[in-house]
This record gives sequence, C-alpha cells and structure tokens, in this order.
Amino acid sequence: MSSQASDHSLLDLLQHPAIWRGRSHAACHAASNTLSTGYPALDDCLPGGGWPRAGLVEILTPRYGAGELRLLVPALAKLTQLAPPRWLAWIAPPFEPFAPALAQSGMAIERQLVVRTETALWAMEQALGSGACDAALAWPRRAQVRSLRRLQIATERGRTLGFLFRELTSARESSPACLRLVFEPQPLGARVTFLKSRGGARGSLDLSWIPEGNRGLA
Repeated sequence: MSSQASDHSLLDLLQHPAIWRGRSHAACHAASNTLSTGYPALDDCLPGGGWPRAGLVEILTPRYGAGELRLLVPALAKLTQLAPPRWLAWIAPPFEPFAPALAQSGMAIERQLVVRTETALWAMEQALGSGACDAALAWPRRAQVRSLRRLQIATERGRTLGFLFRELTSARESSPACLRLVFEPQPLGARVTFLKSRGGARGSLDLSWIPEGNRGLA
C-alpha cells in the first residue's frame, strides 16, 4: 500500500464517530457547529461562541435545583423549534419538569421526553446515540470515567448535545467531557467557573438573570 493511500485510510478511520479523540476539541467545538447559550458574556467565554452542537457538557453544582437550568433554557428552547423535530430527553431528573414554565420559556412541550430510570448513564447513552434527540439531560447518582467516555462517543455518533449534572464533589475527578463548568447560585444570578474548556476562557464569570434594561427595577 502506498504512503498516500495509507494516509487516506487513517484519515477515514479517524473520522469514524466511534473513535474518541482525547486531545482534539474539533469534534466538540467548531465555530460553525455551536449553539448560542443565550448569554452573550457566556458565549464569549466558550470555544466557538456557544455550547457544542454535539458534545458532552458537565455542570457541577453544590445542590440540584439551584437555578442551573437557567443556563440551558435559551439554547434548549431553540433546539425544540428546529426541523425536523427531535426529542429533548430528561433522564432521571431529581424533580418533575414543570410544563407551563417550559412552555413560557419557549420550549415545545410536545418534544419533551422524561425518562425515569435507575440506570441514568445507560439511558443517556441510548438517547445520545440514537439520532432521535437534539439534546439529553441526565442526573446520574455516580459516574465512572469509562461511562463518561461512552457518553462522549455517543454524542458524536448521534450528533447530540448532552448535559450531565453532577455534584460539586466530582470536580476532582477526570472526565472526557468537552466542557466542565461549576455553577454556583448568586442572589441575582450565578457564578460560572470553567474547569475544562479547551480553547475557551479560564477562571470565573458572573452572570445576572436580570436583563440590562431592568436592573434598576430590581
């Protein structure tokens, strides 16, 4: 086999979605393949200017239900309006998604899929790799690096965005996720710390939930 033919074969192999590229962020963040978070300041800190259109994002928080979903609502609302329609999967959420609030935020209620399961990581892998979901959110009780790697591979296979919510104590563990963010609630917003963001910002960012024009009314 010639050297040129061998090179082409290798390139074809590396493009296969089952290959996990630990040091490549191209599969996670390409400028033409990202989705705005809905928060310009946060977009400016992320590689490509937004959430990866396909990739695994870990959000670590001191407690669930502290407002961390507000980071995702603008982007999730956009995803549920895309055609052709695909699901937004909620896997083992610690609370019941409130349909009126989701509808008010702009999400298409008919595209929401809630999965109650004790095997959250397995269910998320199926959702991510199925090609039937635009995004999947999961709250696993525990996660090993091998399982996380399978999720990252599944996001590439299904071209799906995955958000994994974990406790803050997981920050010391390694992870193949494209992004790892720490979410800490603040009185009128949140502080986001970038634990892992190849090509993106480092440090922390303070976000306000109050629109610029309404801050004097709070």
